[in-house]
Amino acid sequence: MNDDFEYRLTPDQWEALKSLRSATSRPSRMNRFVVDGLITVGLVSVNSGLPTITPKGRKVLVRGSSVLLHDLVA
Repeated sequence: MNDDFEYRLTPDQWEALKSLRSATSRPSRMNRFVVDGLITVGLVSVNSGLPTITPKGRKVLVRGSSVLLHDLVA
C-alpha cells in the first residue's frame, strides 16, 4: 500500500482511533459499524474480543489527515 494514501475517515472513525490509542483505554461502548469500517481498512484489529489499534492505525492517527487540519483551522 502506498504511504501517501489519504484515509477518508469519518469524524466518528477518527474519534474511535483516538480512543483506542492507549493500551489502557478500553471504551465500553463503541459503535460496531465504526469499528467494522476501521477493521476493513486494517487500522483496527480484534484481540481477545476487544478492538485494538494496529501499527498501521497508529501511524495514520499520528500522521493525521489534511481534512482534520482543515477543520481545526476553520
